[in-house]
Amino acid sequence: MQARCFAEHWPLRTAFVISRGARTEVQLVVVEVREDGVVGIGECTPYARYGESVASVMQQLRPVFAEMAAGLDRTLLQSRLPAGAARNALDCALADWEAKCRGAVFTGPDSLPTVQTLVIDDPAAMAVAARNAIAQGADTLKLKLDGQQVYQRVAAVRAAAPAAQLVIDANEAWRVDTLVERCSQLEELGVAMLEQPLPAGDDEFLGTFPHPLPICADESCHSREDLPRLLGRYEMVNIKLDKTGGITEAEALAEAAEAQGFQLMLGCMLCTSRAIRAAWPLGKRACFLDLDGPTWLAKDVESPLRFGAGRVYWS
Repeated sequence: MQARCFAEHWPLRTAFVISRGARTEVQLVVVEVREDGVVGIGECTPYARYGESVASVMQQLRPVFAEMAAGLDRTLLQSRLPAGAARNALDCALADWEAKCRGAVFTGPDSLPTVQTLVIDDPAAMAVAARNAIAQGADTLKLKLDGQQVYQRVAAVRAAAPAAQLVIDANEAWRVDTLVERCSQLEELGVAMLEQPLPAGDDEFLGTFPHPLPICADESCHSREDLPRLLGRYEMVNIKLDKTGGITEAEALAEAAEAQGFQLMLGCMLCTSRAIRAAWPLGKRACFLDLDGPTWLAKDVESPLRFGAGRVYWS
């Protein structure tokens, strides 16, 4: 089997602003594997938060490509590369190749629900974004927040979208001394779930008070190895293929997390429709789905997924 990787740069239609800063483009690494005239493709989004870059991902992948002719498969890959973006791109490319070789027929749901993300802005602007999203059919809004104007921003969105389901993603930006009060305020505003309020390495406090709304681990959960330390701190885990290192570990993590009583969220990075297709098999298992990454691109891949009315459609 032959394999290659290359970088792609995709401009965004507007700035994507979270607590760590703003992005105006997404840089991807794409992997192609080829054998017997069949090509499998996968992509990943290297993430600086996890010490990744396009260069570092390619550096991880190229030595592994040399082992493909010797029979490296998805099972062996799990111990050859750590969980992360590099393994994800290759794991998904191999899974795509296997499916094409089997002549697999798509049997999943024709569409999945997805949140619509609202990036950080002043309260009035976030309210306008919420009204626009609702007007386009969205029914679940995911608010990106930092540590400033938390109540004001959420209250403005709630007033603009009184019937919408709201989820909050703080991307590790909050502190222990404000957390309990903020959780109470979010419950009063009818927020359905809070994602990763505290830094992943400093989230012990989550186990010290009753949560008035479910709290979801994102940066704190990459693979099955993380689950034991999350018990008693989180009610839910956010599964992203770029964190798990591909669909192989993602499916195993989903099974293990459910067995230990966690609910599932299925998420994504900024990405093209290729990445959402790769994660599609997990869609039926999650109670929250954040699959709107491609909607932030100025232009998607050819044959893109369709988004509308709060859902993403396979064809």
